[in-house]
Amino acid sequence: MDSRARAIVAVAAVGVASLVSGGARAGASTQATLLGGSGWGAAIEVPGIAALAPGGYAAITSVSCGAAGNCSAGGDYGFHPGSPATEAFVVSEVHGIWHKAIEVPGTAALNRGVSAQITSVSCGSAGNCSAGGYYLDGSSNVQSFVVSEVHGTWHKAIEVPGTAALDQGGSAVLGSVSCGAAGNCSAGGYYDNSSIGTQAFVVSQIGGTWDKAMKVPGTAALNQDRNAELGSVSCASAGNCSAGGSYADSTGLQAFVVSEVHGTWDKAIEVPGTAALNRGAQAEISSVSCASAGNCSAGGSYEDGSGGFQSFVVSQANGTWDKAIEVPGTAALNRRGDDFPSEVSCGAAGNCSAGGFYIGGFGQQAFVASQANGTWHKAMKVPGTAALNQGALAELGSVSCASAGNCSAGGSYADKSNNEQAFVASQIDGTWHKAIEVPGTAALNQGAQAQIISVSCASAGHCSAGGTYTDSSNVIQAFVVSQT
Repeated sequence: MDSRARAIVAVAAVGVASLVSGGARAGASTQATLLGGSGWGAAIEVPGIAALAPGGYAAITSVSCGAAGNCSAGGDYGFHPGSPATEAFVVSEVHGIWHKAIEVPGTAALNRGVSAQITSVSCGSAGNCSAGGYYLDGSSNVQSFVVSEVHGTWHKAIEVPGTAALDQGGSAVLGSVSCGAAGNCSAGGYYDNSSIGTQAFVVSQIGGTWDKAMKVPGTAALNQDRNAELGSVSCASAGNCSAGGSYADSTGLQAFVVSEVHGTWDKAIEVPGTAALNRGAQAEISSVSCASAGNCSAGGSYEDGSGGFQSFVVSQANGTWDKAIEVPGTAALNRRGDDFPSEVSCGAAGNCSAGGFYIGGFGQQAFVASQANGTWHKAMKVPGTAALNQGALAELGSVSCASAGNCSAGGSYADKSNNEQAFVASQIDGTWHKAIEVPGTAALNQGAQAQIISVSCASAGHCSAGGTYTDSSNVIQAFVVSQT
């Protein structure tokens, strides 16, 4: 499934949801100790959304932390369960306390078609973040917006500059934002109309001002079948980023990477090594993470010669991308089934973690794989999920590394009653510890469908995460949880 299809599934899931209320401090250290010493406090409903849309629904899509206890998150909410009408929201954590969610300033004027969502949030420092998403204009075309938080205050959202000239009355979707420093970010996605097909774009923010979006350099030559999109971008410092996605040539879907160096985007290239792997011509980059300028890792999937989907990782060292490889150990785990990556995160150059899920002889299981000093080691089932995942339907949805060998991850699993529950797991000094059910979600998740969607770690052991659960009326609600 390509990233656009996953986005459609995510939006559809949100469309049957409901909303949350309340708000409190997320977990003091004494509480965390009582909850098993994991460091994770109790999950809480996102504060303030009940006041935005009483009786509605909400979902978090992205979380980012600029410093320990100082994070921002975003997503969407609606006024009626099952209605396609949605608005975008942001919510901030300040010194460990989650404040009230607000509608993204400026989107009321943009969102004439009443369907808006934050898709990605990134914080360059505490209280200085950028986010992006989409809305429906008055002609019911999907358009992209960006919005910035400066010194703790969210400013007005604007349409991504330059996309109107690119899509020529068509649509544009922003999928990923990353900030290398406060006010210096890059973002990307795709745009299309009937005459040009689907094209990938990038756009950069410099000194707090967003420049014009442009087609990803080099994709005109690659994207012969006019079906390209940028799925993920990561910035190690201001003006030094890498990104990846997919394009269509005459044989099928291929994966590309592209780098920004000192503020200039170079030409995109096919991911080295994927030509040998991608026998079924269905490859894409789904996640990119840069630890320092020119030193990044990325993950994605490809279709093998038997029609199965497999995960790959590829690393960039000193500005040069090496050959992609199948994630080591996944062939033994999935027993000729399928495996899919979710996300990659790098705590230091050559020291990253990745995760996702595989389907084998024991149903669907979550996996993690780690890179140490430039070498990817064997993937393994997330420790502790064998006991949790009695319903054999687990998935790792997000991973974040604060430093080499110190990461947190989250996702979902099916318990013995086949109810979906949310889990978190931590890697400490290179060792993954046992996953646990997210503290506090047992009380929230009365409808038995909970998951972690996004995790962000500002420093080792100081992370925040967001996700969704269903209440007793079986409508989706949003939660946040913090690790101290």
